[in-house]
Amino acid sequence: QLLVFDQFGVPFLVTVIITIGLIWLYTFKGGIKTIIFTDTLQTIFMLVSVVVTIVFLSNALGLDGIKEIVDYTENSTLSKVFFFSDSNDPQYFFKSFLSGIFITITMTGLDQDMMQKNLTCKTLKDAQKNMIVFSVILIFVNILFLVLGLMLTQYAQTNGITASKDDLFPTIAMLPEIGLATSAFFILGLIAAAYSSADSALTSLTTSFCYDIIEIDKKPQTAQKQIRKRIHILFSFILVAVIILFDILFKDVSVIWELFKAAGYTYGPLLGLFAFGLFTKFQIKDKFVWILAIIAPLVSYVINDYSEVMFSGYKIGFEILIINGILMFIGLLLMRRKVNTDW
Repeated sequence: QLLVFDQFGVPFLVTVIITIGLIWLYTFKGGIKTIIFTDTLQTIFMLVSVVVTIVFLSNALGLDGIKEIVDYTENSTLSKVFFFSDSNDPQYFFKSFLSGIFITITMTGLDQDMMQKNLTCKTLKDAQKNMIVFSVILIFVNILFLVLGLMLTQYAQTNGITASKDDLFPTIAMLPEIGLATSAFFILGLIAAAYSSADSALTSLTTSFCYDIIEIDKKPQTAQKQIRKRIHILFSFILVAVIILFDILFKDVSVIWELFKAAGYTYGPLLGLFAFGLFTKFQIKDKFVWILAIIAPLVSYVINDYSEVMFSGYKIGFEILIINGILMFIGLLLMRRKVNTDW
């Protein structure tokens, strides 16, 4: 929005509607196969954009070659990884490490958006290989993005740029000295990052709701296509509403930071359900699960809000996800059926 549409006076709402409308068109027509193709294309554009940006920034900062970039990164105060001094610090190592493990389990391993792509592999073995290769590649991609963030921040500080967080990347992209070619890669990278998340989310939400909530496979074959179409449109509107809501509530903060905080509440019940199914043989009263899935995050929110009072000054961070999952697990234990089955 800041990089392109603001220059033409297009409101954020219109941008969101156009974006989601385009995503709806190609996901509705092509389904998951189209998503995989477009995601691959978008990922290539995004990674090329990151590399081109790092090259430009390294030249602007007077760095020559990969070795100087590595040395510059290692010597920067922004490259600090391990924080042990203050347990209340959101970056405190053990808090970040433990919550990071469970965020990965829930947001990747238990996420319909991610797993739906693995299900397109021909065999189980291929899907397993895909997950392993993906995990290894992701380490290097994360390092690449961390280096990009560090260099963007250093460039901004060196050149007196006041923009920060989500506005930093597009602000630097609009500078005259960037050049047309580099700006084009900036824009492609931003668009690719936005579309690669939104398109697969829309498809996975539609699929999950159709099969898990309304059980579309049990409805007449003739009605299924029409139902799926309506659900797809419904979730397109919901997606627009959520994006607008985030823009209103989190205008001056990092969206990704708030997203991870929100994940602590939304993914907690999923973590509890997964652990319950994995470690117990109990059957539960299905009709009450949704109530627990609301109560657990609400109780977690209260605990998080009053954590400093309840735990002698200790402030809860992203580990709220673990607390949320434990509460869900306990709730499921309390409402289990008396009959125990042998699996």
